[in-house]
Amino acid sequence: MPYLADLEKSGIPTVLIDLTEEDTKVRHDALLYGIPELRFVPASRRLPGPEDVDNILGSVIEGLTRPLTAKEKKSGAWTPEQPRILFEGTLDEAQDFYQQTEKIQGILNADFAMYTDGMPIIVPTEEKVKEMLTGTSHKPDEIISLQRNIKPLTEQRGFVRERKKGEPVIFMPMNRTATVEQVAVNAVMAGCKPEFFPMVLAIAESGGGTGDGRGGGGAFLVSGPIYKEIGMNVSYGRFGPGNPANKTIGRVGSLLWRNLGGYKETVSTIMTYGSPVTNGGFLLAEYAEALPPGWKGLNEELGFKKNESIIMAARPGEWGLGQEHMPGVYRSLQKSGHGAIARFLNVKGLPGPHNYIDFITDGIWRTMEGGFTLVFVPQMAEDMFNFGFKTKQAIYDYMWKKSFEPVKEYRMRGRPDFHTNGWMSIEKTSGKHWKELPDDYMVPAGGDDPFASFCIIVCDGQETASQRFSGGHGPAYSVDDWR
Repeated sequence: MPYLADLEKSGIPTVLIDLTEEDTKVRHDALLYGIPELRFVPASRRLPGPEDVDNILGSVIEGLTRPLTAKEKKSGAWTPEQPRILFEGTLDEAQDFYQQTEKIQGILNADFAMYTDGMPIIVPTEEKVKEMLTGTSHKPDEIISLQRNIKPLTEQRGFVRERKKGEPVIFMPMNRTATVEQVAVNAVMAGCKPEFFPMVLAIAESGGGTGDGRGGGGAFLVSGPIYKEIGMNVSYGRFGPGNPANKTIGRVGSLLWRNLGGYKETVSTIMTYGSPVTNGGFLLAEYAEALPPGWKGLNEELGFKKNESIIMAARPGEWGLGQEHMPGVYRSLQKSGHGAIARFLNVKGLPGPHNYIDFITDGIWRTMEGGFTLVFVPQMAEDMFNFGFKTKQAIYDYMWKKSFEPVKEYRMRGRPDFHTNGWMSIEKTSGKHWKELPDDYMVPAGGDDPFASFCIIVCDGQETASQRFSGGHGPAYSVDDWR
């Protein structure tokens, strides 16, 4: 849409091809980008390609060749005012107000929460918002902006666009900015305490996990002493109920997505399904005290100091990746070389340490592409260190190399059609055009870069089972900058 807006504002007619059920979203985005009279033609989801093209080609050509009318040439940014505090009245009236829902045609007239994530909230009274603001030295009317430079791909692996300190943060899908106070309102709604607020602001600096507007509220990994300061659970039940910091801060992203980003399913987004992995909050903190010698914490890996507290935006679209096993099977492997994993690795009867990575990655790319994050308990990290992985990076490199497969097989995957630009771009490991590569040339199904594709975080726990979810390293934001 931004590209179409640039063309239209230059006087060049454009035509967008959408699907009928996307019309509402297209009109919404056209208004948002200042081209409310954008021409668009609906295609079919079901008709064969040639037949579908025959149906729409005439309309597309006519739309591209007909000069823009005076009405179509009018443009401008649509910036509806965001209220500071959403409601004034009694507490009971406010509770009813915030729990309102509306019917949305695009989701078959199901109820959709107007101000919340669908769960009950704490009413953000003036007093509670003022108390939340005591958790930061930043002014209530300050626009949320980048507190540091976000380095480009060549300097900080995995992130493609250079972003500068002071750049306003854009909350998607409505391209909105927000103030510290507006974030405080949502922190109150989520049930956060003032001491949690610097982390909430760091999450807001990341865009609240809204991404391109289909963010699902986002997921965040925490590194540094902040976890202990605010009482986060890094041990048993870390993804379960019971810990106020994990649950309330984890929930914030969904509220920012709804209230600051303007997320409304099928209206301001195009038909997302949501994810059970991030729904309800996804917040995981590192237990750096258990890192083996030479293994960096997440903060140091991402260019911060060991004593700095950060959050990293994560992308856990899939959960439970890799071969499953009982915790006792892992212990048997490393203690005496017995059990299923030992049989798989052909080390029966040999005491450990043994290479668990070979087991967990076997076949993992049959049903997925890209990298993943491993959550190790201390013993697993120690075992991998003793086996020979003296740094996390050594494991990232090892897993990445295991993901290589012949181009002949890689072409059978679905996602590369998109990120290879229809196989018309350059393959990065060879520097050659995709179509010049022989069928037996090996390319990584695990992503373009080991560091960007993979991540390891160590949490507390004695039961030797790893948690695994998709996505590797992401951009990081300082919590300390928001104190």
